[in-house]
Amino acid sequence: MEEYQDYSLSGRVFQKIREDILKGRYQEHDELRENTIGKELGVSRTPVREALRQLELEGLVTIVPNRGAYVTGITRKDVKDIYAIRSMLEGLCARWATEHITEEQLTELEEIIMLAEFYTKKEDTQNIEQVMEFDAKFHTVLYEASDSRILAHVLKDFHKYVQLARKSSVISEERARKSIREHKQILRAIKEKDADMAEQLANEHVHRVMQNLRRQGYEKNQEDQSNGKN
Repeated sequence: MEEYQDYSLSGRVFQKIREDILKGRYQEHDELRENTIGKELGVSRTPVREALRQLELEGLVTIVPNRGAYVTGITRKDVKDIYAIRSMLEGLCARWATEHITEEQLTELEEIIMLAEFYTKKEDTQNIEQVMEFDAKFHTVLYEASDSRILAHVLKDFHKYVQLARKSSVISEERARKSIREHKQILRAIKEKDADMAEQLANEHVHRVMQNLRRQGYEKNQEDQSNGKN
């Protein structure tokens, strides 16, 4: 849990369990046993119990009295709602980034795009995974460039919440290339100080990701999983 050293002990446990849920290590309806998690993380049951209560407040875990804690996960509707909200907030983020972005951040975004293009030229699943990481980094830098701690925090959380959905969306080489082109257009608008265009392009980018998820049948797959089908 070294990456969470800035948090309290219960905060580090919370961040680790939440990350495991969002990355798919724990599936919906899985039981989260305090003893097992405590031994795995090298902590007592108390911080684990506190973390599970926090996760219940976030809607990721359901605690059943006298039975235990179970993963709720991200539902099909959650994903739709998050993308609908992001489609507006990402545009606002791009608008504010146009006003506050630094030269260092502009350079970083250009380097991210360049590296993403390099990896898309290699037909390998591992390279597509790398492209996905650069996709996430691009958005993270934009969030920071907005110069709004609150907006950046909200969007980073939303980004984590739909990691599995995004993985399905960007996994194809075709979508990866389109996503890079869209990032280029957003960056160009920001460099040209065209806040209106940057906002519009960022909104459209999120809409296209959601449309791609629908085309790939993500929503149906999620429904089937909820019904216990494989």
